[in-house]
Amino acid sequence: MSKSTGSTASVASAASGRTAARTALRALQILLALFFAIGSALPKLIGHSAAVETFEQMGWGSAGMYAIGVLELAGAIGLVVPVLQAAAALGLSALMVGAFVVQLTEFHGENAATPLILIVPLALIAWVRRGSLVRGRGPVPARVG
Repeated sequence: MSKSTGSTASVASAASGRTAARTALRALQILLALFFAIGSALPKLIGHSAAVETFEQMGWGSAGMYAIGVLELAGAIGLVVPVLQAAAALGLSALMVGAFVVQLTEFHGENAATPLILIVPLALIAWVRRGSLVRGRGPVPARVG
C-alpha cells in the first residue's frame, strides 16, 4: 500500500468515526428529549396525582408544578432544535441542579442521584454543541468551492 493510500484510509476512518460520534450524540439528545418531555414534563402538565402530591408536599402547589413542567418541555424541544440544543442542555442542567438541591432538602436525598446522573450527558451535549451558543446559530454548513 502506498503512502497516499494509507493516509486516504486513515482520513476515511476518522471521518467515519466523527459521523458515528455525531450520530450517537444526536441519539442521546433524542433520548433525553423524550425522557424530559414524556417522562418528566407530561405528568406535571397533565396534573398526574403523583406529581401533584410531590409539589403539594414541597409547598409549591400546582403553579410550581406547571412551571417546572413547562421548563422541562421547553428544554426537551430545545434539545432537538439545532440552534437551541446547547442552550437547552445548559438550561436543563441548571434545572437538574435545582432538582438535586430539592431532593436533598425536601426528600432527604431519596432520589438525589437521578439529577446528577442526568447532568453528565446534558453537560456533554452543551460542550459539544457550544458552537451554536457562540455563533448564535446552528452548525455552519460546509463551503462549496
